[in-house]
Amino acid sequence: MSRIAVFHDNFAQMGGAEKVAEEIYNLLPGASLHSTVAVPEILSRGLQQAKIKTSWMQHLPGLRRHFRRYFLFYPFAVESVDLSGYDLIVSSCFGYAKGIRKRKDAIHVCYCHTPMRWVWRYEDYSERAGFGRLSRQLLPLLLSVLKRWDLRAARRPDYFIANSETVAKRIKTFYGRDSIVIPPPIDVSRFKPDTVQEDYYLVLSRLVPYKRIDLAVEACTRLNRKLMVIGDGPDRARLEKIAGPSIRFLGRQPDEAVARHAARCRALLFPGEEDFGMTPLEVNAAGRPVIAFRAGGAMETVVEGRTGIFFDHAEAASLMQAIKNFESRTWNADELRAHAAKFDRTVFATRLLNYLQTVAPDVMHAKAEVFQGKLTSRQLTAALRPAEIAD
Repeated sequence: MSRIAVFHDNFAQMGGAEKVAEEIYNLLPGASLHSTVAVPEILSRGLQQAKIKTSWMQHLPGLRRHFRRYFLFYPFAVESVDLSGYDLIVSSCFGYAKGIRKRKDAIHVCYCHTPMRWVWRYEDYSERAGFGRLSRQLLPLLLSVLKRWDLRAARRPDYFIANSETVAKRIKTFYGRDSIVIPPPIDVSRFKPDTVQEDYYLVLSRLVPYKRIDLAVEACTRLNRKLMVIGDGPDRARLEKIAGPSIRFLGRQPDEAVARHAARCRALLFPGEEDFGMTPLEVNAAGRPVIAFRAGGAMETVVEGRTGIFFDHAEAASLMQAIKNFESRTWNADELRAHAAKFDRTVFATRLLNYLQTVAPDVMHAKAEVFQGKLTSRQLTAALRPAEIAD
């Protein structure tokens, strides 16, 4: 019997990449799930129930708070994982997972969320991450070593899947590798439009510097617009210090609360440059539009004037003007939801499984009762684990 493994960089946070890794795992019944580390209490219910096999890094001290500081350890941890018993490995990678080792006759498909951001876009990333002067002097030396490893690791996958055209171009530029594009899955059924609209803007994000949530906080503070910030992270304390009385930080919220806030907000504020950005589509599925920075993956998912509007400069003043322009417009909830449906998890499932059939036919044929070339709704339901199917 052919064996399949799914390997994700780390499960020390719960963001879009982790949602995709979970979805891939759910689509491959019988697969084993691997990672360098896992912090179960911050993961989704489905990932908490999964038996995640971790590396020796799991025993390092202070893992939940300081997992990013161990960045030089991850290459060794990834390469130490024994995957020699698997015929097909699907890695979910924003950093290190593409570097896993396998048998020569096994197939490795890398779903790439982005090339390693802190290596390839270091100046932009470090400036916003607030590193001290000494760190900014030392890190380039350390990251040059990591960059050389990253280039070697990028030769290991047999195939690359990019999550967006933006990332596909980066994979080609940095690694010289071709890729196909399969956008991440959106669980449209989890969101529903609401007849009640409240008077607040919404941020749904991990609170880390490169997400540029500071722009949303500053813009809404200066305009005296209500802003709900759902999410948590190391940048929260700084953001709270610059926030005015119209800003509320709600921390992490359960899925039901997220869906309710998405359906009742005026719009999602999406101020960072993302590789893809699942959140705008989730809010579209709830019947609400987006105000996004005109860069990166948002340009592939936001249809200007129909599902949202853009602002052009990474400055609070530019976002403020976009908010003012937005408030004179009206939006069609059905059109917004129809747009999100193009990225639904059923679309992702069909495209991913079809691709895996193409590149690993022998492995997929061994599970032919699940992996059909063109899924019916019944077959898709069978492929998704029951605990993960939305009501």
